[in-house]
Amino acid sequence: MNALIFIVKTLLSLVLFVMLLRLLLQWVRADFRNPVCQAVVRLTNWLVLPLRRLLPPIGRLDTASVVAVVIVALVEIAIVYSIMGHGLPPPVLWVREAALEIIRTTLWTFFYAILLYALLSFFGAGYSPFQPVLDALSEPVLRPFRRFIPAVAGIDLSPLWALILIQAVLILLN
Repeated sequence: MNALIFIVKTLLSLVLFVMLLRLLLQWVRADFRNPVCQAVVRLTNWLVLPLRRLLPPIGRLDTASVVAVVIVALVEIAIVYSIMGHGLPPPVLWVREAALEIIRTTLWTFFYAILLYALLSFFGAGYSPFQPVLDALSEPVLRPFRRFIPAVAGIDLSPLWALILIQAVLILLN
């Protein structure tokens, strides 16, 4: 039973990650001509496009992508609770768990984006289509750290401090 829960939770978490990545890439105004961004769009169109017909954007906010993230999080919580034999969770718990799952997934997305961004900056010998995407995702998080933490001997330490803070917030959420 634990293996089934792990597999289902992992697959649904990946779906949530890709949906959330689409929303975050729109938020940071990533270049959607990039092959990585195009892959994310193609992987999420099955849910976002039908929602877009129903939900118009509000300014720069793509409401269809926001609702898609919420739907996937709610479905993930419902399926995991059902497999565990608890049935559907009470509405307040359901919304709370879905919100926590979205926050955790967002934090982990930023964590790994910043980690890969920092690693690629050390080994920047060639071009990778991931590099502009990681740059777009990491910069909004790293910018406040760079204001207060100067580079030491030409080495930018802001990713280190951002990763430490993200880990601390993740620990507090648990």
